[in-house]
Amino acid sequence: MAATAPETDGVEEGVGLTALMVAAARAIETGRPDALARDEYAEYFVRAARACAGWPVRPDEVPDGDADPLWGRLGRYFGLRTRVFDDHLLGRAAAGTRQLVLLGAGLDMRAYRLPWSPGSTVFEIDQEPVLTFKQRTLDTLRAAPRARRVTIAADLRRADWPQALLAAGLDPARPTAWLAEGLLLYLPPAAERRLITAVTAHSAPGSSLAYEVKQGIEPAAVRNAPLYTAARERIGVDLLALFDPDPRPDSATTLTHHGWHTTTHTPFDFTAPLTSTPHDPLSTNRWTFATNERRPDTITSGQ
Repeated sequence: MAATAPETDGVEEGVGLTALMVAAARAIETGRPDALARDEYAEYFVRAARACAGWPVRPDEVPDGDADPLWGRLGRYFGLRTRVFDDHLLGRAAAGTRQLVLLGAGLDMRAYRLPWSPGSTVFEIDQEPVLTFKQRTLDTLRAAPRARRVTIAADLRRADWPQALLAAGLDPARPTAWLAEGLLLYLPPAAERRLITAVTAHSAPGSSLAYEVKQGIEPAAVRNAPLYTAARERIGVDLLALFDPDPRPDSATTLTHHGWHTTTHTPFDFTAPLTSTPHDPLSTNRWTFATNERRPDTITSGQ
C-alpha cells in the first residue's frame, strides 16, 4: 500500500461526509490493540479529503480516548457494527453465497479486506461523487480486491437502481447477500419501502439482507446527547438533520410477510462493554438480519 494519498475533494458534505466520519472511526479502531475490526485503507480516505484536515486516524490522536463522545463512543460503535456485519457476510459466504451487494457502499472496503471465496462478486452501489472519490484514492494505493468488484453509480432514493444492478451483472436466480449498513436511516420512508420490495423481488432462495434502522423518533433528551453535539460542532456533521424525520416503515414485518426469516438486535446484544445509558442515541439503533427461505409471490412497488 502506498504511503500517501492525494489531497482530493469530492466527498465533502451531506451523507458523503458521514462516510468519511465512519472511515475515520474505522481507522482509529484499526489502531487499537483490541480492535474489533481492522481496515488499513480507511485512513487514506480521511487524509485524501480536505474537509477532514485534523481529524484523528489513530487512537493516540484522541485525547480523551473512549470517553470522547465522537471518536470514542461513536467510533467504537462503528467498529462493533463493522465486525458484526463482517461476521454475518462471511457466514453467508461460507454457506455458499457468491454475490454480495453493498447498498450505499460509501467507503466500505470489504471487497479488499475480507477473505472471499473464489468466484465471489462484490457489487457496490452509491452516488457517483462518492464512488469517484473512492476510486481516485484507491488508484494511489497498491491494492487489489479479494473478489471481483463492480461499482454502480445510482441513487437509492430512486426506483431505477435495480435495473442498473442487473445490467452490471447481478444474477437474481442465485443467492445474494445484501447489506445496508448505514443507509436506511437517511432514506425517506417511501424509498425504504421500494428498496425492501426490490431486494425481495431480486432475491433467490438462500439470499440474506442485513441492515440498520432506528426505532421510532428519538426524544428530546436523546437528540441533545453529547454524541450528536460533538459531531455537529467539531466536524460539521449534523446527523439529526440527515436522518429522515418521518415515521419509519416496519421493514422487518414486511420481509416476514414475504417469506423472509428475520431477527432484530440492539448493538448491546453483541458486546457488554458498549453498555446502554439514559439518553443514549445508540439505544434506539436496531440491526436486522433476514434470510429468504422461500421465493415470495410477486409483489408490487406499493407494498
